Amino acid sequence: VQLQASGGGLAQPGGSLRLSCVVSGVSLNYYAIGWFRQAPGKERERVSCINQGNGKTFHQDAVKGRFTVSMDNNKNTAYLQMNSLRSEDTAVYMCALARDCRLDSSLYDFWGQGTQVTVSS
Repeated sequence: VQLQASGGGLAQPGGSLRLSCVVSGVSLNYYAIGWFRQAPGKERERVSCINQGNGKTFHQDAVKGRFTVSMDNNKNTAYLQMNSLRSEDTAVYMCALARDCRLDSSLYDFWGQGTQVTVSS
């Protein structure tokens, strides 16, 4: 199983970015994808999660209304659409695979490499 995250970059405050997580080796029909981020000097935190099996999505309070998580089963790819970006969203973002959406990162079995998101004017 491999996860490949991409789409990070530099955005201005109020701007948008879309992260992609291409998964190979398993069908996302039966798994959840969690999006995590880690800023310098801070602990890794789960930002959003989507479970294609039960259709549920989760977002932490800080990103509700700004971030949207989705999946394209045909492409076996998960997306994190990030709008109205703020400087505090600056972090390395990672996608991870699990059987269900969990807050605890240790419960995710496979991880993609990180992609840097920097929000700055």
